[in-house]
Amino acid sequence: MRIVVDDLSGSEVIGLLEDHVAEMLENSPEDSMHALDVAALRKPDITFWSVWEGDELAGCGALKEHDPGFAEIKSMRMTTAFRGRGVASLLLRHIMDQARARGYTRLSLETGSGDFYAPAVRLYERHGFEHCGPFADYTDDPHSVFMTREL
Repeated sequence: MRIVVDDLSGSEVIGLLEDHVAEMLENSPEDSMHALDVAALRKPDITFWSVWEGDELAGCGALKEHDPGFAEIKSMRMTTAFRGRGVASLLLRHIMDQARARGYTRLSLETGSGDFYAPAVRLYERHGFEHCGPFADYTDDPHSVFMTREL
C-alpha cells in the first residue's frame, strides 16, 4: 500500500468522495451531515491523501488545520473492496503521524451517531480517541459523535 498526497483531480478519487457524501446524506439529516465535497477539500488548510494498492484506489482521508496546535480528521473513506483489510487503520496512523510531525498537540473528528457509523467510532476508539463535546464550529447535535485525542 502507498499513501500519497492527492490533488483531487483523478476520477476514481472524485467518485469515491461523491459516493461518500451521498452515503452520509443517506445516513444523517442534511443539517447534521458534515462531509466535505471535492471543492472544500481543495482548500489550503486541508491536506488530502489517497491510498493505493498498485493502481487500485483503496481509500482516502484528510487533515484540516484549525490552528497551529489543533487539526481535524476529515473524509476518511475506504472503497468497498478494501473494507475490513486494515486500510483505515493504516491511513489513520499515517494521518496521526503527519499531525505529530506538523506539531499538532490535539487531533479531533466528527462522525455520525447512528448504527451505520459504529464501525468508524470503534476504529477511532481503538486508536485512542475519546468522546468529547463539539469543537471548532460544530454545535451539540444528537446525530453527531465528537472524538479527540492528544498527540
